[in-house]
Amino acid sequence: MNTLDMPTMIAELRRDEGVRLKPYRDTVGKLTIGVGRNLDDVGISEDEANAMLQNDISGACGDLDDALPWWETLDPVRQRVLVNMCFNMGIETLLGFHATLGAVQRGDWQAAHDGMLASHWADQVGARAQRLANMMLTGEA
Repeated sequence: MNTLDMPTMIAELRRDEGVRLKPYRDTVGKLTIGVGRNLDDVGISEDEANAMLQNDISGACGDLDDALPWWETLDPVRQRVLVNMCFNMGIETLLGFHATLGAVQRGDWQAAHDGMLASHWADQVGARAQRLANMMLTGEA
């Protein structure tokens, strides 16, 4: 039976390893994050990837709430388009889509679609932009 005192173990490892929220190279050159997580050799689990994804989606939604409070009035498909774009490029870059966001806010789906596809972002992400622009146009996934 494991009798490890987990809270004490966590405190000791946090003290000894430190906590780094951005990747760094440790003393032997291994890419590391968090409390000594060796990304080169250990990586992350599927559960950890899903937890990080959920946190990032929540963060994108919070950014949209703060910057574009009207986004929640959209139908669920078009909400997902904005979350996807915000997740991909960050809120600051998304906010640079002035004409496209204006078209979304007023429900001009054709103009929003066209604006999305006329962007440098669309050139960068290819099929993703086409799929999201079509979702914006039709309101269907």
